[in-house]
Amino acid sequence: MEDDIFLTAAGIESLKQELDHLKNTVRKELAVRLRAAIQMGDLSENADYISTKEEQGFVEGRIQELEQILKHTKVIENSNSNPDVIQIGSEVVVREEGFEEETFNIIGSKEANPQNGKISYESPIGKSLLGRRVGDIVRVPTPGGFTNFMVIKIK
Repeated sequence: MEDDIFLTAAGIESLKQELDHLKNTVRKELAVRLRAAIQMGDLSENADYISTKEEQGFVEGRIQELEQILKHTKVIENSNSNPDVIQIGSEVVVREEGFEEETFNIIGSKEANPQNGKISYESPIGKSLLGRRVGDIVRVPTPGGFTNFMVIKIK
């Protein structure tokens, strides 16, 4: 994980909150559950102990992942240095021929949620839109062939 990871300020705050919750709440809860399971005796056949240890491993892995993400994060600024060109952080209105307009927010992959119009700058649509201007026709590779989008507005 040596590359920069682009996140919005809200995305960074969300990850910080998750990290804080895992470190300060979930870890403590797991420690209590482990102590209780250990007091029950034979650990080799103790399902509570085994499942809690597995959950602890998952939580510790997620903590490490979040720390690495936050270490390499660059904030996506909402204000474009050039509002006429699509960049990471842009909100873009496009229209595919025969369909209604769609709005996409170009963000980092860790925050992407295509169902809510948040697409990664690394996705096929995101890559194709970067650097484009209003009025441009953008040819996007899709599993079924190519799709053309017209850039209607950049916010």
